[in-house]
Amino acid sequence: MSDMLSIAASGVRAYQNALTTTSENIANVGTAGYARRTAALNEVSAPSSLLNGLALAGQGVRVSGVDRAGDAFRDAEVRSAGSDLARTQTGLVWLERIEGALTGPKLDERLAAFFNAAQNVAADPSASAPRAVMLEQAAGLASAFRATGSALEAAAADIAGQADEVVRDLNGLGKALATVNAGLGRVGDGSAGQASLLDERDRLLEQMSTLVDVDATFDAAGRATLRIGGAAGPVLVSGDNAGSVTFVTNADGAGSIAVHRGGEQSTAPVYGGALAGIIEGGQRIAGARDSLDAMAAQFVEGVNAVQAGGHDLAGNPGAAMFAGDSAATVNLVLDDPRGIAAAAVGGGSRDNGNLQALADLRTGSGIEAALTDMVVGNGAAISGRRSVAQAQNAIHQAATASRDSLAGVNLDEEAVNLMRFQQAYQASSRVIQVARETIQSILDIR
Repeated sequence: MSDMLSIAASGVRAYQNALTTTSENIANVGTAGYARRTAALNEVSAPSSLLNGLALAGQGVRVSGVDRAGDAFRDAEVRSAGSDLARTQTGLVWLERIEGALTGPKLDERLAAFFNAAQNVAADPSASAPRAVMLEQAAGLASAFRATGSALEAAAADIAGQADEVVRDLNGLGKALATVNAGLGRVGDGSAGQASLLDERDRLLEQMSTLVDVDATFDAAGRATLRIGGAAGPVLVSGDNAGSVTFVTNADGAGSIAVHRGGEQSTAPVYGGALAGIIEGGQRIAGARDSLDAMAAQFVEGVNAVQAGGHDLAGNPGAAMFAGDSAATVNLVLDDPRGIAAAAVGGGSRDNGNLQALADLRTGSGIEAALTDMVVGNGAAISGRRSVAQAQNAIHQAATASRDSLAGVNLDEEAVNLMRFQQAYQASSRVIQVARETIQSILDIR
């Protein structure tokens, strides 16, 4: 009877643990990163020295541990897909920012309006109204150049700020991963605590993969060794030791990251995650600024050269109309409409010979075409990136669904387990009751 009692008691304890595990699954059905647990039930066998002949080996049941559902390959697929998607989405944000900078101030319209106003002056060089309109358009054009240049400068400053924020987040996650690694080294294998720490480890790795491409390997205890930039990249986290990442930008606007760990510094390649999108976005912004600055400098130099080659309404040599050597510094310095040098050298007040040089500047410099090409090229890049993002989002969703089909909680399955373990618990309790009643009956007989 004592064997019957101990076996039944082991069943009560085991199925109570199984019910607790099932309840934990049900409670966390909506928890992000939670992997389904299963109580591992094993028979308690008698020591081999006690077995002889037909003696029974069974001594009850015990929970040998908590099995955590999961697949390292599927987890890695989710991280890889998420890293690719984050890079594309981040890069798209900065392409759209460039588009806003190039089109918001309507620089293309201001350029056309300025050159068209010059044609109106050529039609009646001595009239004051067309000259006033041309100078007004020149002021608007200078303002549009400055606004466009300033918008790109602001984008460059903002992208550097975002890079610093991402690096801070990455370093914080790295320290958290090292703390989880330390915890995994202390908990028992197959324990509920280990399952919770493994969940947290995988959540941290997934978050880090959206910031930068990572490669993770695991030891027998589940502790992660994390590299930045793929399997050949530098180690950021190993055991309970975490390094740090810094982001730098050179004079050309190209960004890069370095890993500092153990007193050593290593440059890390960046192929995915938000940091890759930021680095690419920074390069595109720098390229747009360089092109716009070159365009502005060419325009200012060209218009001022036209002015210097003619005479104004008073018959004096034309003075500079604009100043500035970059888009953000373009400024109108001519404040008198009579100072527009419409006449060729030696021409009178009704001569418009010098304005032909301005018309030649418009067609020969290709400024308007260059600006259009910038806008169209950036727009094409946005369109292509959106298509890529849609495809990568589908890939990421498929990878996530595949992982969750294995590791996620299925309420229907948990409901069945709940009833099964409840019945087993009640049956074990009934065995204890029967054993007690039998023992009492025997005692009553005596």
